[in-house]
Amino acid sequence: MTTETELIQELLEQESRLVFPRFDNETALALGQHLLAAARERALPVTISVRRNGQRLFHAALPGTSADNDAWIDRKSRVVDRYGHSSFLVGTQFRAKGSSFEADSRLDPDLYAAHGGVFPVLVKDVGPVGTVGVSGLPQADDHAFVVEQLAGFLAG
Repeated sequence: MTTETELIQELLEQESRLVFPRFDNETALALGQHLLAAARERALPVTISVRRNGQRLFHAALPGTSADNDAWIDRKSRVVDRYGHSSFLVGTQFRAKGSSFEADSRLDPDLYAAHGGVFPVLVKDVGPVGTVGVSGLPQADDHAFVVEQLAGFLAG
């Protein structure tokens, strides 16, 4: 079983590895289509979002999702925008300290959610410029799907 400390190291490694050489509107659309195709192939009930500098460049909601998934994406994206790390990493870091994001972040839980599923769009020599995420699965599965698809997209 993975400890929270080991999980934090794994999540940080993902962020150091999954970096774009550049990220523009066309890249965002292609990434969104990549996630959409994979989600459709697996019949996953997810909402997908790709943003750059606060602008939503791609959004799709597959069967089995609702407006609640849009709200989850927004809340998780705000966490990534604020902390510069994946929503799963931020939540895990709070838990590793024996607390919870909801109790100790001092942020409105109606606006922020440190649950897995949204990952920072990181550009080499620039840093975070946006977010890519899904909502609809358990948080670890949301995160794993995004990481898997980012790795495939960047390798392709």
